[in-house]
Amino acid sequence: MTEYHLQTPLSGKDVEKLVAGDVVFLSGPLFTARDKAHALIRRTGCPVSLQGAVLYHCGPLIKDDRVLSAGPTTSGRMARYTDDILLLGVRAIIGKGGLPGEPFRDKAVYLAYPGGCGAAAAQQLRVLGVHLPELGMAESLWEFEARDFGPMIVAVDTHGKDLYQEVRRSAQKQEMD
Repeated sequence: MTEYHLQTPLSGKDVEKLVAGDVVFLSGPLFTARDKAHALIRRTGCPVSLQGAVLYHCGPLIKDDRVLSAGPTTSGRMARYTDDILLLGVRAIIGKGGLPGEPFRDKAVYLAYPGGCGAAAAQQLRVLGVHLPELGMAESLWEFEARDFGPMIVAVDTHGKDLYQEVRRSAQKQEMD
């Protein structure tokens, strides 16, 4: 396990060196999106470039351009959009609960952020802007400036290793024994 402090936007080399189990902290721009933003982006395109971007599955709570809470939401709800989002150049998706690993191979990583840490996350984020505000606060595409955002665990890497899948296999094996 290695600890990385990376600057966004991320390059292919940035994500290729990450291995499942590594710890990551991010600084620089990152975007949030949930179900409605993913669906609208699929239908109409994205209002900003996501080339090299980090996309955080999060519905933040914002007041007067201050982030009050920004905990992760369950990524599984966005699984059907993963291929489309990665085609836009996203290099990392942050969330909780995992996503199927196959779409990430040779493209991007999935970073697990601990649930229940919304207030801690908020201290590491500053609002840069909001896109798709018609979707409402939690569903908009927010753009933040991150400062050592983390710690996060690389749960799915570009080489096909998926920590969630390993845990499921281990649990199934124990049930069989």
